[in-house]
Amino acid sequence: MVNHKNKQTDSKNGRQGGTERRKSKRLWIIILLLMVGGTAIVLSGWMRTPLSTDAERASSTFTVREDDLVITVTESGNIKAQESTDIMCEVEGRGVEIASIVPEGTVITPEDVAKGKILCQLNAAELQDTYNRELIDFSAAKANYLGAQEAHLIQKKQNESDIAAAQLAVEFGLMDLQNYLGEKASQKLVDEESRDPNVVIEIATLLGLLDDPNNLGGEASQMLKQYQNNILLAEGQLEKTTDVLTGTQKLHDANYASDLDLKSAQLDVNRFRIQKESAVEALRLYKLYSFPKQTKQFLSDYHEAKRELDRTVARTRSELAQAQARLESTEASFNLQKSHVAKLERQIAACIIRAPSPGIIVYGTSADWHQRREDPIEVGDMVRRGQKIFTIPNSNVMGVELRVHESSVNKVMPGLDVTVTVEAHPDLAFHGKVVKIAPLPDPQQGWLDPGVKLYTTYVTIEGSHEVLKPGMSAKVEILVEQLHNVKIVPVQIVENRAGKKFCYVATDSGPQEREVVTGAFNNTFVEIVSGLQVGEKVLLSPPQGIEREPASETKKPRQPSQEDKKPQDNVEEGGESLEEPAPDSDVSTTS
Repeated sequence: MVNHKNKQTDSKNGRQGGTERRKSKRLWIIILLLMVGGTAIVLSGWMRTPLSTDAERASSTFTVREDDLVITVTESGNIKAQESTDIMCEVEGRGVEIASIVPEGTVITPEDVAKGKILCQLNAAELQDTYNRELIDFSAAKANYLGAQEAHLIQKKQNESDIAAAQLAVEFGLMDLQNYLGEKASQKLVDEESRDPNVVIEIATLLGLLDDPNNLGGEASQMLKQYQNNILLAEGQLEKTTDVLTGTQKLHDANYASDLDLKSAQLDVNRFRIQKESAVEALRLYKLYSFPKQTKQFLSDYHEAKRELDRTVARTRSELAQAQARLESTEASFNLQKSHVAKLERQIAACIIRAPSPGIIVYGTSADWHQRREDPIEVGDMVRRGQKIFTIPNSNVMGVELRVHESSVNKVMPGLDVTVTVEAHPDLAFHGKVVKIAPLPDPQQGWLDPGVKLYTTYVTIEGSHEVLKPGMSAKVEILVEQLHNVKIVPVQIVENRAGKKFCYVATDSGPQEREVVTGAFNNTFVEIVSGLQVGEKVLLSPPQGIEREPASETKKPRQPSQEDKKPQDNVEEGGESLEEPAPDSDVSTTS
């Protein structure tokens, strides 16, 4: 409008030169009026700033929706080889000289490992001399050991023969006893002596065996029957001759028999009477002397054979123990010499160090910066047992060592998937898993991290990657949980007050405070378990002028203060104050 009027004025000034000064005054008046109007507009806008801010806040809302919620923990760490091989000096003694060694930084390939590439050689001349001397002692110990083995074997065979002969004697002794007395009677005597080895078998006991013909058997039974049969025959003949003598006497008295016939009959009676008496006496002598003697003899022979068996077993056991002791002594000497020789062989073999695994050669002195600079490993140095010569980290199995803050350590568990990026190659992403979390926090390092609790965590990276080097800085994103189709809102929407959580829902009647129950959350969104419905609009920040009630079950009505009773100029039509009250001390935003 101003430019248009200026153009009209210029055209009129061109046509009417006389009225130029009057038109100029009018222009300045218009410009002054425009300046005053602009100033009034600016002042009016400045005075209504709280109202516009509250309106903007009322219009800044988020619609509750169902979506996937990814919970992650992100920490930084360093690339570290998950597998590394430490090559130590295994040669014992005061030390051994390095004869040759590969340069530090040499790359060991799988082909080098397969071919057995030599990495370091130690001087083994002194060990070889000792080995030759030990071989001579080893040969002598081996000969003694083999001789003791043969002697032990011979002694075992001899013992078996002696014991077998003694057992056979016991068996024969029992068979002789059973042959004489029978199985039942012999077993009865054997059992009686077995119960008490010092018992003396009485004659009455032996005679009791004769009185019981059912128990007695064998030769003794046959002899008893023979004696008894002799008595019976003698008695029969005596009875017969006695009858003949009686008949002959009657015939003699009747003069039918001669004196010779009578005398002959008398002689037959006397002969068979004596024969009977002899048979009876023979039976008595057998019972009193022959039977007990033979029985005790066979029983004694049986028990003597058993005692000889015991002595044979004891003697052979002693002789075998002596042979065993000689064998063990020579075996111990042989094994000792053998271990000395084997140890020297291992020591000599340990003087040649071959590539055990692929990787990069790192000298053992490189871990100590001062030693690496002042006294690095080189040819001619002396190394001792247990001293680290090389470390070969395996670049095919890499991982990350990181430290997780105590606020997130309970979320991290072994087996969770991770994504790793390194600063050297930020465009590359590597995948892996959590393998281990330290059970205790790292020791605090004084003023560097006072009160901070960090837990060392180990992550393995899947696959082999040539671009990864030990010591590289890495960023690890741990996938803790991935929820699907859950209600979410931004984390700044939720307000924490007195242990409860609230947010403000935009309704037709104005903002409405709503208590909610939250679940999992990340740096951007939080899960709403209950309290909100999908599609509801929630304010991104608490509205101004709303009195926040204490989060308790019983809400008391707010009593108006003295200032509330005063007339207020900065009040909207709804009666809400346009000025933002100071936040309560128990209100915090969930992050």
